[in-house]
Amino acid sequence: MKKFLLFGIFVLLAACSGKVSQKGSLRVGLVFDVGGRGDKSFNDSAYRGLEEAKKNLGIYYEFIEPGGGSDRESALRMLASGNFDLIFGIGFMFTDDMNHVAKEFPEKKFACIDYSVIPGVEIPQNLSAIKFKEEEGSALVGAIAAGLSKTNTVGFIGGMDIPLIHKFEAGYKFGVHFINPKCRILTAYAGITGEAFKNPAKGYELAVSQYKRGADIIYHAAGSTGLGVFEAARNLDRLAIGVDSDQFEDGFDEKTGKAHVVTSMIKRVDNAVFETIEDALNGKFKQGLVELGLKEGGVGYVYNSKNKNLILPDVIKKVEAFKKQIIEGKIKVPKK
Repeated sequence: MKKFLLFGIFVLLAACSGKVSQKGSLRVGLVFDVGGRGDKSFNDSAYRGLEEAKKNLGIYYEFIEPGGGSDRESALRMLASGNFDLIFGIGFMFTDDMNHVAKEFPEKKFACIDYSVIPGVEIPQNLSAIKFKEEEGSALVGAIAAGLSKTNTVGFIGGMDIPLIHKFEAGYKFGVHFINPKCRILTAYAGITGEAFKNPAKGYELAVSQYKRGADIIYHAAGSTGLGVFEAARNLDRLAIGVDSDQFEDGFDEKTGKAHVVTSMIKRVDNAVFETIEDALNGKFKQGLVELGLKEGGVGYVYNSKNKNLILPDVIKKVEAFKKQIIEGKIKVPKK
């Protein structure tokens, strides 16, 4: 695997060895969000999308691990200046940089995951601005938490205290109270900078506090900070809810054989990356705002052979009925 330095900060990694470039195939560049690969959540989901596109569509890709501030724009510009056809920025913090670079390179295609719509700012014609309805998926895991809680108290731990993560919180609270209006919800955030998404020690501290205050289930939307929540759940024998990817294994205690992640709110970043690449290959690249919710399969929750014994059948029945009403537009989940 080749490595290149970008201004001494980024490391550009070529795709895995093998025949990755075919005649007519797309060349894709991607810059990860804070935390990078290995967060077992948001970034890893994006990486799965790249790998699927390489395997099934024959694309070539390279990616850049995250830096800070101006380094994001430098990374995007480096890829755009090269022979890449489609460039991804993973995370809302890329929004401004994506707008600038996309305008500078109108012949290239760009895609921003978790694009932040700015009033009065026009989305470039060569940019796919992808947003998820996190509040809808969060509402479903909130309903599960309320249905399973034995203490009538649940928790929420967010990473960075920003509007995007407030959507997770708002949806979660809505789902909890849809099932149990009297359930108490404890909330906390890990910080106000990007570092709040990669601080497991802080996640552990916040989770222990909430568990000791009576919460028996905590939902996190905090990137790798959430790994600390899972550690607290294992140590105190409580339950947690993962985010973005299926995080069941991260909460499994091998010593006791007990599972502590009851479910995860799935945000299909992998599908968004794969489908954007596929559309670009087929001449169907979606320009402008793209919103993915329950109806579009962009969000959801995990219920499979691993965790089905942790969720009571009557709870699932209520959650599925709730989900159907949201998809049909009979219930509108708040974003804040």
